[in-house]
Amino acid sequence: MQDTVVIIPTYNEIENIEAIIKAVFSQSESIHILVVDDNSPDLTSLKVKELQNDFLNRLFLEVRADKSGLGAAYIHGFKWCLKRNYQYIFEMDADFSHDPKDLVKLYKACKIGGADMSIGSRYLTGVNVVNWPMSRVLMSYMASKYVRLITGLKIHDTTAGYVCYKRNVLESIDFNTVKFTGYAFQIEMKFKAYLKKFKIVEVPVIFTDRTRGESKLSTGIISEAVFGVISMKIKSLFKKQ
Repeated sequence: MQDTVVIIPTYNEIENIEAIIKAVFSQSESIHILVVDDNSPDLTSLKVKELQNDFLNRLFLEVRADKSGLGAAYIHGFKWCLKRNYQYIFEMDADFSHDPKDLVKLYKACKIGGADMSIGSRYLTGVNVVNWPMSRVLMSYMASKYVRLITGLKIHDTTAGYVCYKRNVLESIDFNTVKFTGYAFQIEMKFKAYLKKFKIVEVPVIFTDRTRGESKLSTGIISEAVFGVISMKIKSLFKKQ
């Protein structure tokens, strides 16, 4: 997995960060990690700095001034990665909801399978979610159905946050035009890649809800996704005109 970096955004992930870093590095001796921390009050960044001594030139840290959303953290990470020679750039959560063992499958979908963007999909082969209450499973599943209906995306898991991008996909996107910061950010990035006709492939994975730390999901994030999708689609139609 040469030329590969995994971006892990963090906010109060002190309970998970050491374990997830070691789990990712165990998948390949050549993979790198960039942690983008939003100045966590629990001092997640200090633990990362401590671990950097064990993973010299493989583990990197960017600390932002404050918490301004998942999308902003990832864009900060994308810009950092594009200044370097990475060819495969991953999005991944810190809480083990994304299994590090699936990194290889997503990488191969791009490196060998020819995808420009590979998505760790919870819904490609049914509903592969563990430890979520049924209400949240239904909300997430129906949200993806809703997004497909509105946008025309041929993707089963439109809100997935486990993604591998080839470098050229991110280079083609003007980050100044990305408007959303929560779950809608994930939808918006897929939609932008879709409009540019990149090859997007879903890879089935099993999503396991966090067992340590607190979820960052909120009603505001859900609302952004619901109403943001309509706005995003309308704007794309005007651009075509």
